[in-house]
Amino acid sequence: MDGKHMQIGEVAARTELSLRTIRHYEETGLVAPSARSQGGFRLYAETDVARLMVIRRMKPLGFTLDQMRELLDATDRLDGDDRLDAGTREELLARVRAYQRAAAEQVEKLRVQLARAEDFEATLRARSDDAAAP
Repeated sequence: MDGKHMQIGEVAARTELSLRTIRHYEETGLVAPSARSQGGFRLYAETDVARLMVIRRMKPLGFTLDQMRELLDATDRLDGDDRLDAGTREELLARVRAYQRAAAEQVEKLRVQLARAEDFEATLRARSDDAAAP
């Protein structure tokens, strides 16, 4: 092993995803190990870890596996060595921008939910502090 690849346990530790979750993403075709060891163990590269981090960030924002696949496909094509014509490149960039806007909307919704949760927690804390006062 040349140090560029890692086994699934290290990938799980780095991404904070379970082995089961990583295997599920493999089964659905979102990520695939870059290589196999002589013993048949899956080996992952930094690019695989980066893909898993994209997935990990999209999931709590409510994106589906199909949406994750579509975004990863677009970014793969934009980052790839293929010579894309201007129209295709613009179409892929538009797709990425649409996901960025959708993520921004979800972030704003989460900010509102967080503010409400903080207000609720503060109300409960004030109530329990009042109750504890002599």
